[in-house]
Formats: sequence, C-alpha cells, structure tokens
Amino acid sequence: MTRATRQPAWTHAELKVQVRGELRRSETSRRKPKLLERMSQALRSRHYNRWTTQAYYRWLKRFIFFHKVRHPVEMGGAEANAFLTHLALKEKVSASMQNQALSALLFLYRHVLGREIGDLGEVIRAWKPKRLPVVMNRDEVKAIHERGLAVGWGRVLLPGALDCVLNRGGKGVRSPVGDL
Repeated sequence: MTRATRQPAWTHAELKVQVRGELRRSETSRRKPKLLERMSQALRSRHYNRWTTQAYYRWLKRFIFFHKVRHPVEMGGAEANAFLTHLALKEKVSASMQNQALSALLFLYRHVLGREIGDLGEVIRAWKPKRLPVVMNRDEVKAIHERGLAVGWGRVLLPGALDCVLNRGGKGVRSPVGDL
C-alpha cells in the first residue's frame, strides 16, 4: 500500500511565524515605516549622537508644523528657505541654531527622502555677533603694566606680569625682543 502524499497545512514561513509567537499581518496592513521611524533608522545607521537625533526630530516637527502639517515630500527649497528665514527674523534664533535646523533639513532630504532639497535661494541668516579683540597700543599696556589695573572678570594684571603685547594688526604677538 502506498501512502498518498499530502500538502502540509502550513508553509515553512508561516510555521516560523507561529513558533516565534509573532502576529501575522495581512498584505493590506503592511505599511511603509513612518517618516520619524525612517529618520531614526538613518540616524542610527550613521551612529549619530542621541542628542543630535533628538534635536533633528524637534527641527523636523517644527518644519512640518510651520507649513501646516504638510509632508516634506511635497515641499522643497522654497519652503525650507521660508522656515529658516522665519527662524532668523521672527523667532530670533542664534546662528548656530539656524545652522542646526538647516543640517536637520539637509539630512532629512538627502538620507531619508533620498533627494536633494533643491535651491534654497537667499536664506536670511541669523545675526552673528562680531567679536572684536581688545587691542591696546604700547602706552595703554605700559600704563596697565605699571599700575596693576583690574581687567575683566576680576582678574588683575600685576606689574611685571605682562610680557607680550598684541599688535594693532592682530597678526601674531609682539614682544619687546621681536615678533613671536
């Protein structure tokens, strides 16, 4: 008597799913990962710091809500320009925060959406304070040197403590002996 061959009731893949205790999803319920999930995967795969990851999430959410919950796929350079300009003019963020927002948008478009952001145009940049060095002429330095005057944050220059003087051009240090 020959035994009839029967088809098994379960395929190998379905058996694995049952053994692991995973739920089977029908084809209709399978979905693409959401935007934040995709961004999280891209950041994790590139070993970004968790603080950077959180900052990029916040910038992405602010960008989306600024444009009344439009998906970034529908937007481009003009919308990014409007957002960055708004940050500089209306919210008065610092230049470094605006740069961080720009970096988050560039990362989103390049690594998550897989396309370039497009022409940003003329983004109005946040104001960066100009830091001018304090430069004194030889007579001012000599006066401070002789009197031992206080100089910023409670520091005091004592006579004999100052050996070098910055020159007016700001190109190096000038000492009584010669240029250093």
